[in-house]
Amino acid sequence: VVKLMDEVESSFTTHFAKDDRKKAMKFLRPRQQKDSHMVTFFVGSFITLFAVYAILAHISGMFSPGTENDYVETVYPVFSMFALLSLHLFMYGCNLFLWKATRINYNFIFEFQATSALKYRDAFLIGTCMMTAVVSAMVLHLILVSNGFSPSQVDTIPGILFLMFIGLLVCPLNMFYRSTRYCFLRVIRNIVCSPLYKVLMVDFFMADQLTSQIPLLRHMESTACYFLAGSFKTHEYQTCKSGKLYRELAYVISFAPYYWRAMQCARRWFDEGDVNHLANLGKYVSAMVAAGARLTYAQQETHLWLIIVLVTSLVATIYQLYWDFVKDWGLMDSKSKNLWLRDELVLKKKGFYYMAIALNFVLRVAWLETVLQFKVGLFESRLLEFSLASLEVIRRGHWNYYRLENEHLNNVGKFRAVKTVPLPFRETDSDG
Repeated sequence: VVKLMDEVESSFTTHFAKDDRKKAMKFLRPRQQKDSHMVTFFVGSFITLFAVYAILAHISGMFSPGTENDYVETVYPVFSMFALLSLHLFMYGCNLFLWKATRINYNFIFEFQATSALKYRDAFLIGTCMMTAVVSAMVLHLILVSNGFSPSQVDTIPGILFLMFIGLLVCPLNMFYRSTRYCFLRVIRNIVCSPLYKVLMVDFFMADQLTSQIPLLRHMESTACYFLAGSFKTHEYQTCKSGKLYRELAYVISFAPYYWRAMQCARRWFDEGDVNHLANLGKYVSAMVAAGARLTYAQQETHLWLIIVLVTSLVATIYQLYWDFVKDWGLMDSKSKNLWLRDELVLKKKGFYYMAIALNFVLRVAWLETVLQFKVGLFESRLLEFSLASLEVIRRGHWNYYRLENEHLNNVGKFRAVKTVPLPFRETDSDG
C-alpha cells in the first residue's frame, strides 16, 4: 500500500503539478485544520457583553416611556440588521455542519474550491465576531448616553460601525476571508444584474436567501436614510419615515429579492426552454403581489385591503408550500416507497422529514401577524417584528438542508452535467 501511495504521488507530481512536490502534496495530503477555541471565546464574550448591556439598559431606564421612542427608533434598526445577518450566518454554519455530517457534497454542487470554501467553524466565528463587535458598540453607546453626552455625537457610533463593516467587506487586503468576501460580492453582482448572467447554483441559492432577508434590507434603508439625511444631528427620526420617497422605496426593497429571483427563472427558461421555470417565476410574482398588498394595508387599514391581503397572501403561501415540498424537497410523492416522501433519503429516521414539513408550514404562515395587528407598545412591536424576521431566517436555514439534499441525490435543479466528483486538476492549474 505504501509503495502504491508513493507511485501515485510521483505520477501526480509529474503530470499535474509540474514536478512541484510541495504543490502536489497540498492536494494529496492537505493539512488538517487545527482546532481553535476562538468560536467559544467570542460566544462567551458576546453573552457577557449582552448581559452587561441588558443590565445597563435597565438601570439607565432606556426602555422607559419617556426615552423609549428615541432609543428604539435610532438603535433598533442597526442592531437588528446585524443580528439578523449573524443569525443567518449561524444557520449557514449549521447547514455546513449537517451537510458534512451526512456526506452531502455541497462544495461540488456550489462549485466551491475545497481549499478556500468556508467551514462550519468559520461561519460560526464570523457570526460571533460580528455580534461581539455590535454589542460592544451598543454598550459604549449606552454608557455615553447615560453620562450625558449629546445624542448628535453618540448616534454616530452605529453609523461608524455600519461603515466599518462595509469597508471590511470590500477591503482588498488578503485578510478576513478575502476569497469568501469577493465570492459573495460576485454572487450579489450576478443576482442584481439578473438576467444578464447565466444562473449558477450558488446564484440561485443566494437569491433565495435574500427573499428571507427583506426586513434586513428595510433596516438598511432606514439606517442609511437616518445618517444620510442628517437626522442623527437633530435626532428627528421621523424625517425619513414621513417622506414620500422613503415609503416608495419600501415597495422597491420589498419587491427586489422576488424580482431578482423571477428574472433568474426567466433566464433559465430562455436558456433551457423548460416551462417549469415559468411556473417557478409565477411563484415569485405571487409573492411580490402579496408583499405589496401587506405594505399598502399597513398604510391604509381598510376592509377592502384586508380582503386583498388575505387572498393574495393565501394564494402565495399555497404556491410556496407546494413548491417547497414537491419541487425543492422532492417530497409528497404518493407513489414513493417511503410514505409521502421520496424513494431516496439521506436521513435514516423518516420522522425528521414529517417534522420538517410541519415546521415549514407553520413558519410559512407567519404573515398572519400582519392581519391580526397585535396592539402592543413600540418596544414590544419592534421585538415582535424582530422575532418574526428571525423565524423566517430559521425557516430558510431549515429549508436549505433539504433543498441541497434533494439536489445531491437527484440533481433536480439540473445544475450539474455529471454526478461524479471531479479531481482537483483545475484547482491545481489555477493555483499555479
